[in-house]
Amino acid sequence: MGRGYRRFWDPDAERYGISTWPWKLAPAHLKTRDQLVEMGLRPHQPPAGQILWTNKKLGIRRAYLYDIALAGPPKARSAAQVASLEAARRKRRTCPTCGVVRDYTISTALKECVPCADGLMAAA
Repeated sequence: MGRGYRRFWDPDAERYGISTWPWKLAPAHLKTRDQLVEMGLRPHQPPAGQILWTNKKLGIRRAYLYDIALAGPPKARSAAQVASLEAARRKRRTCPTCGVVRDYTISTALKECVPCADGLMAAA
């Protein structure tokens, strides 16, 4: 085991206060939040451990780990939440210049739909 691995090896939580493993050496039953989301689950508990690794540019990095057995399905959204999300998405697809609701999200760089940005709507 290399020096970096020994540095972050603390499964008993003596050094870091939470069970800690080096990159790729965590137990199989512990997953990151992103891994749980890929499995269709959400963490409904505090972290059971963490992974630590070093990055040349960013320094020490951390990812919290959650127990699969304690994870569950995501909470259902209410009708009001769904309506609010749809309204926000519709607003992001509506061109402020011509007012047309497009089937794509309006670019934040152009701040208007492609035909308006190209000047095609003014010529018509």
